[in-house]
Order: sequence, then C-alpha cells, then structure tokens
Amino acid sequence: MKGLASFVKERRKLTGLTQQEFSDKVGVALTVIRKIEQGKENLNLSSVNQVLLMFGSMLAPVSKKEIE
Repeated sequence: MKGLASFVKERRKLTGLTQQEFSDKVGVALTVIRKIEQGKENLNLSSVNQVLLMFGSMLAPVSKKEIE
C-alpha cells in the first residue's frame, strides 16, 4: 500500500506544481506540504484532508483486514 507521503508527492508532481505553488493553490502553509511529503507523523488532520481533497481523496478509517 502506498503511503501518504509518496501519494501526495507523486500526485503533486503529476500536476506540475512545486511545493510552494501547490501549497498556495491548496491554501495551506508550505511547511504542511513539506511535512506530509517527508512522512512526518505529527500532522494536523484537517490540513492533511485539505491537501488530499485536491486529489479527490481524504483520510478515513479503514479496517486492517481491508488493506491486507
């Protein structure tokens, strides 16, 4: 399963946007994009979902059995 960091980084690059351009478009601080793409664990859920909504996705609980 692809992690959050690689998902966001790959999708952002497909849009052709830099981290700064992407953060401006999404409306979050550049540090939020950097933390997500670096795989940091201390993230604000609301900000992460704001970023993911740009790709038509969001974080949601999933049973471990569903991803195995």
